Amino acid sequence: MAHARSLLFAAYWAAWTTLFLVPLVIFLLSGSPQRPIRRATRLWARGILFGLRRIVGLRYVEEGRQHLPDEPCLIVANHQSTWETLAFLVLVPDVAIVAKRELLAIPVVGWFLRRSPMIVIDRGNGTQALRTMIDEGRAAVAAGRSVLIFPEGTRGGIAAPLRFKRGVELLYGRLGLPVVPVAVNSGLFWPGGMATRAGTVVVSYLAAVAPGLPAAEFLRGTEAAIDRELDRWRSAGLDATAA
Repeated sequence: MAHARSLLFAAYWAAWTTLFLVPLVIFLLSGSPQRPIRRATRLWARGILFGLRRIVGLRYVEEGRQHLPDEPCLIVANHQSTWETLAFLVLVPDVAIVAKRELLAIPVVGWFLRRSPMIVIDRGNGTQALRTMIDEGRAAVAAGRSVLIFPEGTRGGIAAPLRFKRGVELLYGRLGLPVVPVAVNSGLFWPGGMATRAGTVVVSYLAAVAPGLPAAEFLRGTEAAIDRELDRWRSAGLDATAA
């Protein structure tokens, strides 16, 4: 049954995405206005979450949302699945997500994501990627937008040790923003591809980390905060979060 639901969701994804070809053409002809494109991107993401809920039975809950400030902040989240990349477009409207260039290869969706705009980096070009991340991060903050980064650099399973890659501490130091660590357990339900299972993804916003800390202290504190949440889910096991 789970396999059949995954296949049905994949068909839904394709059909829902195809509908956005019409607005894509309209936006192209009208000069690619950013705000309407961001609204369309959020609508697409809401449709995907709707499909997950109704077809697969995959829902989500948020914990600790009061930790998100009203002003721009740097959101640092662990990365387990495609789910959080899409869901944060809805959870934190207008967020600027630091994303790898490969994400833009998704048909139709990639066009919208590039112009939302996300902060797209080429991981193969380390120095230029860091410069792009910092410059575009500053531009996003100046426009009143928060910045989201998945500092592991790639997806990791629920049991994988949390290890941040180089770059997040530079972003923290240069932006001078409070940091909200976020833990997600989406890998329990959407580990890869279109293979999904029913359950409830938990998005846990943790207490903010103040700006201005030494890089090592920031890294230790943020990693430890997210890892404590992951430990809670590890010890509870898969069945504790399944629907």
